[in-house]
Amino acid sequence: MKDLREQGLRHAIAEADAPAWHIRAAAGRRLAAAPRIEIVAGVLHRLLLDAQDTGVTSATAAALLARRDLAGLRAVLAARAVASDEGTADQLAAELDCDPRWATGEDGVELITQLRTLTSDADPEVRDEALSRLSRLR
Repeated sequence: MKDLREQGLRHAIAEADAPAWHIRAAAGRRLAAAPRIEIVAGVLHRLLLDAQDTGVTSATAAALLARRDLAGLRAVLAARAVASDEGTADQLAAELDCDPRWATGEDGVELITQLRTLTSDADPEVRDEALSRLSRLR
């Protein structure tokens, strides 16, 4: 079973460099579903900042946020913090703003708690992005 998962990850990593945007987007969704995204963080970061199509950015960010965990949120915040292309930055902001957890009480509390946790992240850019998101709630 582990070999199949590793093979699937290797395949998704290879597809992250595909010329077709929809294949890169699918790779982002598969990699975001990995049990430990830390091992594919660099590839996910590259997909979040895809220079050719914001569809890849959107699909990867949505899949990471759907995890509802600190690692997924951190990955999206890290990409948003360094996005230099305006379209990519706007797409990442939209995915963060449209996270369905904002729509419900307890889930919103979960998201706010995660953002508060990330305000003490080791990466200053992640910290700043988390603080920026929280400051918009006041």
